[in-house]
Amino acid sequence: MNWYCDVAPGHEFHGPYHESEYGFPLSEDHKLFERLCLEIMQAGLSWLIILKKKDAFIKAFEQFHIDKVAAYGEIERERLLSDASIIRNKLKINAIIHNAGVIQNLQKEHGSFANWIKSHHPKPKAEWVKLFKKTFKFTGGEITGEFLMSTGYLPGTHREDCPIYKRLEKTNPPWMQVDQSIYKEG
Repeated sequence: MNWYCDVAPGHEFHGPYHESEYGFPLSEDHKLFERLCLEIMQAGLSWLIILKKKDAFIKAFEQFHIDKVAAYGEIERERLLSDASIIRNKLKINAIIHNAGVIQNLQKEHGSFANWIKSHHPKPKAEWVKLFKKTFKFTGGEITGEFLMSTGYLPGTHREDCPIYKRLEKTNPPWMQVDQSIYKEG
């Protein structure tokens, strides 16, 4: 998505995301869950729609508090499906609720969602996609790839000549900590 470095700067929504979030490492479980959910919601839509609705998603899903979302029942599903401020897609909403429960189990087994991700790093994208498809609902290649790039586990968010790349380098994201040949797909 290196073209993003050309179009995002100065844009009302893409600019702040490009400059302070995209590719920067995340370690808090609720923030990782939030990003995964936003990527799921984006499927088939533009990222701009998601960025414009981001605050509404955060409010609707109670700051992506994993335990709260995992406990959602029919009342909460209906609330979400009737909330015009978010994407009202039943499959996506059901996947998010299901995935919150999966993350609870990962937290029990690994101490945190972040630890589970770290325990599988590094992998090439194709291996990550297999793992995510086996573990979560609604996580195909694009969703998994964007989630992992946007959280620092796969390269590709910023070109080296992008001014943000230097800031990103200082955070030493996980993908920069390993032999880069792991990311070359055959």
